[in-house]
Order: sequence, then C-alpha cells, then structure tokens
Amino acid sequence: MEIPVKPPKPAQSLSQRARRRRRASRTFSLFVAVSVLLLVGLAGASIYLVTRPETLRVAVGPPGSEDVRFMQAVAQTFARERDRVRLALTATTGPAESLAALGDRKADLAVARADLPMPNDTQAVAILRKDFVVLWSAPKREEAKAKKPTPALQSLENLPGHRVAIIGKTPANPAMLKLILTYAGIATDKVDMVQYETSAIDEMARDLRNDAFMAVGPLDSKVTAEAISATARARGEPGFLSVDVSETIAQKHPAYESAEIPGSTFSSSPARPDDKVETISVDHLMVAPKSLTEATVTALTRQLFLARPALLRELPGVASLEKPNTDKDAAIPAHRGAAAYIDGTDRTFLERYSDFLWAGLLLLSGLGSVGAWLRSYLKRDERNAYMASRDRVLEMIADVRRAEDADALINMQNEVDKVLRETLDCFEDGAIEEAALLAFGLVLEQFHFAVSDRRDVLARGPS
Repeated sequence: MEIPVKPPKPAQSLSQRARRRRRASRTFSLFVAVSVLLLVGLAGASIYLVTRPETLRVAVGPPGSEDVRFMQAVAQTFARERDRVRLALTATTGPAESLAALGDRKADLAVARADLPMPNDTQAVAILRKDFVVLWSAPKREEAKAKKPTPALQSLENLPGHRVAIIGKTPANPAMLKLILTYAGIATDKVDMVQYETSAIDEMARDLRNDAFMAVGPLDSKVTAEAISATARARGEPGFLSVDVSETIAQKHPAYESAEIPGSTFSSSPARPDDKVETISVDHLMVAPKSLTEATVTALTRQLFLARPALLRELPGVASLEKPNTDKDAAIPAHRGAAAYIDGTDRTFLERYSDFLWAGLLLLSGLGSVGAWLRSYLKRDERNAYMASRDRVLEMIADVRRAEDADALINMQNEVDKVLRETLDCFEDGAIEEAALLAFGLVLEQFHFAVSDRRDVLARGPS
C-alpha cells in the first residue's frame, strides 16, 4: 500500500509572490530615491538661499554729493569683489528724504547725520565720517583795505543783529545753529539766517550783507576750504568763531560731541585757523532698521571695513570711516550685526545654522527608521511565504522517508528547488536576514540527507 504524498503547491503561486515581491521592491526603491532627491533638493535650496548674494537698497542724496560718490564707490567695490552683500543706490533729495524712505521700507539702508529725526528702531551700521561745525566771519570791504583788518564779529555774542550765511540747503544746518545760539544765550530771532547752495559759494562770499558764515562737514571738506578761501579773497582774512558751549550741548544732546578744529586745518599759509577752535561735531552714519537680519549686517560691516584700503585709494576721505558706538546708551545704538563684527562675536556658518543641521540629521535618522519599518512592512508577505516554505520542507522530510518510488522523490526535490529559488529571491530582496537563510540551509541539508537515505532503501528493494 502506497503512502499518500502531499501534492506540491502550484508553481504559479510562487511566481505570483515573486512578482508581488519585485513590485514591492521597486516601490520601496522608488520611495527611497524620491526621498533622497527631495532631501538633497531641500538642502541645496537652503544652502543657496543662505549663501546667495543679497542686494540691499541704499537711500542716499542729494545727487552729486560726497555721500553719493562714496556709496557709488562702495557698491562698485562690492560688485567687483563678488561679495555676498551688494548695494543698489536709491537717489534722494537729501538725508531727510533718505530717512523717510528707510521708515517707509522703500530702502534697507540710509545715509544721514545722527542729529536728524530717525525712524523707530533705526540702528547704526558704520560711521562714515564726522561732520564739524565751522563758523567764521570776514571784515567788510572798507575794513579789508585797512592795514590790520579785523573780522566784523569776534564771538557768538556778536551775532545778534547780523546775518549768517549757511552753506547747504538741508534744514538740519539752521537747526544746529539755532541750538548753538540757544545754549549760548542768544535769541535765535535776533540772528538772520540765509542758506546757499554749494555751487553759489562765490556769490555768498561777495554778498556784503553776510556778516558770518557756517559750514558743516568733515575737516578735509573741499567745500568748506573753498568757502573760507572765497571769503578771504572777497572780504579779507577771516576769523573763526569758537563754540564755547560745546561740552554743554554734548551733555544735553548725545547726538553731538564736543570737538576741536586744529590750527592750519583749512590752510597752512596763512594758517586758517591760526589756533585750535572749539566746536561741536556730529556723526554721519550708515543706518539700518533693527529688523534687518544680523547675518546680513555682519557681512555688510565686514565687507565695508575690509574694502577700506581699496576705497581709500579712490576716496581719500574714507580714512575717517569708523565703527559705531556699541554702548547700549549710545544716541543711535549699533545694529546687533555690526556689534557682532566689532566685538568679534560674529558666528560662522556652522555656528549660525548648527541647530538646523542637527535637526536635519535627526530628520534623516527618523526617515531612515520610517524607511526601515516601511521596508519591513512591505516584505511581510515574503517573510510569511518563507516561513510557510521552510515548514513545508520540514514536513517533506517525513514524506521522503515514506516515499515508495523514485518519482515521488523527484517530485519533492523539484518542489524544494523552487522553494530554494524563492528563498534566495527573498534574501536578495531583503525580506529575510542571513540568519534565516542559514536556518533554511540546515533544513535543506536534512532534506537532502533524507532523500539520499531513502534512495538507498529503495535501491535495496522491499524488506
């Protein structure tokens, strides 16, 4: 009596599982590829956004002024050096309009004097120069013909009832003169003030109605030096008026500083002035809103001071370029980006974005864990099929020992060969681990031992 042998599972089911496994494998591979490309794209986009050149709008004016020429040189230097921060100039009629553009967010930077009304949360990036108040008087024409001409006015106390010619159309200069007169105890309505364009200096010097003159600018200003020379040619040797209340003004108004004009500043022969003169000064600033990012302002400040030697060759006045006051009680505090560069606390790229890098690494780790779980989830059918196939081979060992002829052994070997191919495919697809493959090898070895023994028994004939 023949012992019944369990028929092998149809090969079609194995083929179907293989196709499903390959589809799942392709799906998982596609998921991994898309995820990697997405992460690489995000990383590349982030690096580009962080390191790409940034163009800042600078409001500066009036056209043709020293401020415009300076900022043009700075913008050209930044573009030539391919720096991270670039500048685009926005022309204005003067510092007041520049500050208005900054307040309206039509500009990212502005160039103006520190004594002008600033928009809220405006902070200093750099001191471009210091502007000094220069007051002088000249004798009348009759006095100029005398052997020892003396200026009509000797001090600020002589100004009441006289006329002061102010160079420049900005309203800030008359406001500064009124402040000086107020602290000197002089009624401002007793002094007549008239403003002249910088192109009308000769006309100003020849007008005998002008008793005194005022200019506000750096000590090496060509405009101031030319105005003093023009009055000397037209009226006689000028005399300089001292602002004796400069320290009081500086204490009451932090935007101003007590300063001195050294002798022979505007001319050495003859010496103009012949001795130091007390006056007040005000910073001429590049300012930015507090909202402008720290990294951008740090890069801008670094570029500005690194470009100073190159700018000095083009504009000698750049030698007065200074760092802003980083004290918290400063009249116009330094921007945190400028302060970081000045104090040496500016952070590198890795220091600024280390949190994001660590977050990215954690995200990658999380995605790896999710991918591993998803891979395991997608391979669950293959693992179940492997377990069923291994158990089937174990059952077939007992069937082999009961087989009655060689054909039955061949049929079971064919089935085991198919199971072996299926198992190797599962291993290559990652559905099973190497340890599981070793365990299946032990089962397969026992199956072959059983087949060999059974063949020997069948060859000897029935017992």
